[in-house]
Amino acid sequence: MLKQMLVGGVLALAPMLASAQATLTAETTTPGSTPHYIDSTLAAVLDSAGVATMQITEGATLTNSVLAVAEGRLDMTPAPLILPFLLSRGIGPYAGVGPEKGAELASDIRAIFFNAGSAQVLGYFNSNPVEDIRDMAGKRVWNGPPRGAALTSGRAMIQLLSGLKDGEGYEGIQTPWPDTVSTITGGGADVWTIPEGLPSGRQIAIAAAGGITLHDVPSDLLASELGQQIVAAPGHAPYSVPVEDFRAAYAGNDITVVTDDDTFDSFATAFGQIVPAGLDEELVYQITKAYLEGEERFITGSPRGPFARMSFGDIDGVSQGACGAVQIKMHPGAIRAFEDAGHTVADCLRP
Repeated sequence: MLKQMLVGGVLALAPMLASAQATLTAETTTPGSTPHYIDSTLAAVLDSAGVATMQITEGATLTNSVLAVAEGRLDMTPAPLILPFLLSRGIGPYAGVGPEKGAELASDIRAIFFNAGSAQVLGYFNSNPVEDIRDMAGKRVWNGPPRGAALTSGRAMIQLLSGLKDGEGYEGIQTPWPDTVSTITGGGADVWTIPEGLPSGRQIAIAAAGGITLHDVPSDLLASELGQQIVAAPGHAPYSVPVEDFRAAYAGNDITVVTDDDTFDSFATAFGQIVPAGLDEELVYQITKAYLEGEERFITGSPRGPFARMSFGDIDGVSQGACGAVQIKMHPGAIRAFEDAGHTVADCLRP
């Protein structure tokens, strides 16, 4: 059952402040994920600034959340940027919507800021090691939830490593996000590949059941034609962290990190924090202004903060995974807030 979290609910103690605040409905991912950390911190920042109270549903399926924002039924959600892209074409999980209606709905989505802190990793238990990560033949691989952006990225990871497609050489295992850890620790998969923030509470929880090894993408595969296509694919962005920083983030846990050089390299899941195009411009301005002023709180509030790769400066579009195949636009209120703070916003992101 989805949990409901009401942040900023001190209404009885501060009736005058509460009356000045907007109430926003939002959906986010499960606790321990980067989007969840960003949303819960944003809720605290907005409440402290007296801007808004966020009513957040946790453990949501973002495929559905993005559609809800596009239809104006939800005020805010983190969106893997591949989802607005798929919606705009009425394909993938939005095939039932159709191209014409999908394009119409996608045009009603606006971003207020971006992040790309969830990198694709490959893992397995040391008690059941993978001798060669380029050979997944016959393996049971947990590669994502039943549908959505993470599943697309997980399948791309295995194809890049081994050349195999889901159901053709390996068995893809999919479960809803809340069941991920229990499925893996219960022996339901030999290998897993998940887009994770750093450090990942999910990987730490898995490692509590027994030592694990995490791999990045080998340099030659990442530099290959397919590797570069995947990095540049809709919804992806480059990801590189010094391997010692990556290892330090998991210090004290039974997690081994393997790379072929001095960096942990992969492809990131590019996210945009999205709202309906019709959300009040002044409200979006105040939300984005509070977000920018809360930078230190986002960076220092969690060990994953420094690695969340959130947009607190100039927005060029390309670094955020937009302005290519993904043609998402920013909300005018957000653009104004960034510019008032002295930052530039690329023309390709303007409505």
